[in-house]
Amino acid sequence: MRFFEEKRREVMVHIEKFMLEKIHEYLKPIDTIWQPSDFLPDSSRDSFFTEIKELQESAAGLSYDLIAVLIGDTITEEALPTYESWLTMVEGVSDNEEGGWMKWTRHWTGEENRHGDLLNKYLYLSGRVDMRMMEISTQYLISDGFDIGTGHDPYRNFIYTSFQELATNVSHRRVASQAKKYGDPLLSKMCGVIASDEARHAKAYKYFIEKIFEVDPSEAMVAFEDMMRKKIVMPAHFLREVGLKVGQTFGHFTDAAQRLGIYTAIDYVDILKELLTDWHIESITGLDEAGEKARDYVVNLPARLLRVAERMKNPMLEYKFTWING
Repeated sequence: MRFFEEKRREVMVHIEKFMLEKIHEYLKPIDTIWQPSDFLPDSSRDSFFTEIKELQESAAGLSYDLIAVLIGDTITEEALPTYESWLTMVEGVSDNEEGGWMKWTRHWTGEENRHGDLLNKYLYLSGRVDMRMMEISTQYLISDGFDIGTGHDPYRNFIYTSFQELATNVSHRRVASQAKKYGDPLLSKMCGVIASDEARHAKAYKYFIEKIFEVDPSEAMVAFEDMMRKKIVMPAHFLREVGLKVGQTFGHFTDAAQRLGIYTAIDYVDILKELLTDWHIESITGLDEAGEKARDYVVNLPARLLRVAERMKNPMLEYKFTWING
């Protein structure tokens, strides 16, 4: 175990210099990047109440399922304290408080923090949401934590974040499209800029794993296989409402997303295919026996998952969320 940890730290030190060279491509300057107030009604202006009325009129046309998905996405974004503390526990990240990996983690957290702030304020102003019920779910999600099967291993953690940032990009991008269809251009624009952030962050984590494959291909491949065998669980898989047990609301949230086509089993397969292509999995050399077996598994996995996904029926069970007024 000590050798395993030392090797991971050495690899993290090795790829840190590549990360620092690229950090300004993956993260934007704080003074110039968008902030939530750029999109929301300005309370200091005489037009504030008129703008809120217009926002509420647009939000009134959003479907029940879309509001449910938007709330679930917002709660997921609001659980940021969990994600930051998890990243600081990854091997090689917090060895040096002033080092590059802690710099990355803090700046990544700062960018992600804007997402929950923006969506939370929109939902509050929309009039569609029981904010207290939503806030209880947010506090539960932070308090309950999460278990994503990565441990403290940077390989597994960065594979997870690569997949997850791509998934959140898909979800926010599709909500933006749906919002536009239902006549809410403001929400569409908000979710569009959030999706753009997620795509940029995914590019970063994919790059980190690409550099790991260059120096430790067999262990990286085994980590990839392990994460895909476990399945990539969503950060909000412990989602619950007041009076419910851990995770009881998550299935209803994902059902709504599946019904709307916002995030589906097919999307899961497509993300896996993208990672296989971007990491050049089929052409990686220097694998040991375990690495070769792991590669065989992940390369053949999309076809297997696709057969399962194509047999899945759209969930039709209706569920009333405590979060939504009326």
